Amino acid sequence: MKPQLKQIVTVILSAFLLSCSTEESTSETPGTPTPVTPPTTQIPTTPISKTINYLALGDSYTIGQSVCETCRYPEQLKTSLKAIYPETSFSLRVIATTGWTTNNLLTAIKEQNPESNYDLVTLLIGVNNQYQGRDFSMYEKEFPELVTKAIVLAKGDKKNVVVLSIPDYAYTSFGMMFGTNGRMKITEEINKYNTFAENYCMMNGVTFVSITDITRNGLVNTSLVASDGLHPSESAYAMFVERILPKVKMALQD
Repeated sequence: MKPQLKQIVTVILSAFLLSCSTEESTSETPGTPTPVTPPTTQIPTTPISKTINYLALGDSYTIGQSVCETCRYPEQLKTSLKAIYPETSFSLRVIATTGWTTNNLLTAIKEQNPESNYDLVTLLIGVNNQYQGRDFSMYEKEFPELVTKAIVLAKGDKKNVVVLSIPDYAYTSFGMMFGTNGRMKITEEINKYNTFAENYCMMNGVTFVSITDITRNGLVNTSLVASDGLHPSESAYAMFVERILPKVKMALQD
């Protein structure tokens, strides 16, 4: 073989070997993590009790102001659960009235004195504290009292309590009447209430479900607002239930 040709072959062979060595080194580099696909989260399908007692606590958002009785979110939640668990009997009791503050709800629970035999308790309260201009310290004191009471009513088991965030009425035709600054103030204050509630629930191991963002679509999607221009519609409540349902199923099946 001629010297020049031999030299060219040697260079090509060296480049080839170097390339292979680099690829092997790269693929076997210590510490390089292998991509892992996270498992799909599935809701348990364990059977539940044959009888489920459900108590819904709150205000106009719970009673379903301006929508039909079966349109409010507690009724829609019960209907959804019955469809999932046809062999289970569900009962629903609602303690809620339009305009109630945390104080009104505490008083009503004391007066009505429900038994502590509920398998599920939902709580949505606070908008009237904000709307009526009550001092925030009132909510700071009474919201924890209501959560504690809800746990007692849920057979003393906090996993059976679900707290919902407060809707934002600044995104309704009613809210538009407050003007830009007024609407910003409403949103800021409702954020303050919801942040307190969520932090309290998180620290105490109570389930908190945020539905506020749903109601903040009320101006771009008017079908989410009831005929009164203020409260959530049947469609909005259906979206609430979609958020709540996985948490409720896990609680009831635990």
